[in-house]
Amino acid sequence: MGRASQLCGASVIVYKDDQILLQQRRDNQCWGYHGGRIEIGETVAEAARREVFEETGLTIGKMELFGVFSGPEQHFVYPDGNEVYIIDIVFVSDDFSGEPRKQDAEVLDLQWFGSDRIPDRLSPPIKGPLLQFVAAHFPGGSTNGS
Repeated sequence: MGRASQLCGASVIVYKDDQILLQQRRDNQCWGYHGGRIEIGETVAEAARREVFEETGLTIGKMELFGVFSGPEQHFVYPDGNEVYIIDIVFVSDDFSGEPRKQDAEVLDLQWFGSDRIPDRLSPPIKGPLLQFVAAHFPGGSTNGS
C-alpha cells in the first residue's frame, strides 16, 4: 500500500420520482452514485456532469448542491491499494436526458432503486451521503438487504 492522498471529487445523485439510479462499481462490486476526481482546470459542476455522462450516458441539466462530505468517513483503500481521503462535493439532480447505459470499464451494472430498496452493499465513502439524501428526500426510505 502506498502513501495516502487526498482526492477532491464531484458526484451526482440522480433520481426520478422515488427512485435513485445507482451503479455497481467494477473495482469493489459495491453500489454507489456517480462521480469521480475533478480534473485540473475543471469546475466542480463540469466534473460532476462529465462523470455522470461517462458512467451512465446521461446528460445532466439543473443540479442542486446537496453537501460537501469529508473526514474519517470518507477514508477509503481501493482494492488496488490506493489509499485516499475523499472530499466529495455531492449534487442531486432529477433533470437529465438520455437513456442509462453503463460504461464497461468502471461499471458492472446500472439500476434504478426505489428509495425503500437501497442495497446494503454500498461503497463505503458513498454510504453516508446517500443515506442522508434518502432520509432527507424520501421519508420512510431505507436499505433492505439487497
